[in-house]
Amino acid sequence: MMNLFHSFIYQPVYNVLVFFYNTVPGHDFGVAIILTTLLIKFLFIPLSQKQIESQKKMQELQPKIKELQKKYKDNKEEQTKAIMALYKENKANPLSGCLPLIVQLIVLIAIYRVIINISSAGFAVQLTDLYTFVSDPGPINHLFLRFVDLSKPNYVLALLSATAQYFQTKMLLQSNKGVASVSSDPDKPDFAEIMNKQMLYLGPGITFFVGVTFPAALALYWLVSTLFMIVQQKSLFRSKPE
Repeated sequence: MMNLFHSFIYQPVYNVLVFFYNTVPGHDFGVAIILTTLLIKFLFIPLSQKQIESQKKMQELQPKIKELQKKYKDNKEEQTKAIMALYKENKANPLSGCLPLIVQLIVLIAIYRVIINISSAGFAVQLTDLYTFVSDPGPINHLFLRFVDLSKPNYVLALLSATAQYFQTKMLLQSNKGVASVSSDPDKPDFAEIMNKQMLYLGPGITFFVGVTFPAALALYWLVSTLFMIVQQKSLFRSKPE
């Protein structure tokens, strides 16, 4: 399994990043990270679209789900059957958004490892991971825009990444407001919603911690990725009914 991950996910990401570094004027590793991130995000737009459409359909069914929850609040088995029947009737699947998330998570792990491996190797490229048509750039210049050292933690990039993460999470929670789980009880606290609200602060906190712990190259990737997601979510949810 690890060999498949390395050959079909890690290595392509590795070579795309090195290719951009070789072709960008000035050989700016930070610009190469930005271009690689944008390319990956654009390739994942269809998957994100599918995930958003699934969320929107679940929101449209929410009033009927609430009615069924109230109607069968004393009979959990019947409540589950009724909600499942509603899903089937409307061709909705609450788990249909999971696959896009899993795929994106796998690629996220890959680009994370690429950046960390290059950084820990003293910003040198592993020749064994390069394709034959991608040339060895030699020692990589780790200064982004000539003054941001991507080899060391950067508090400014870490703070910007955490702030962007906060607003992206807040936007996602607002857009998902009202989506309930099958087993939720309308007369009891929604623990999933409570956990989501905790993630509003926990996620950015973790992002900031990672940003001030690992090389700034990773924080730069996370910042660009999160900003792209904010723009994408605004675009995909703009026609969503309130």
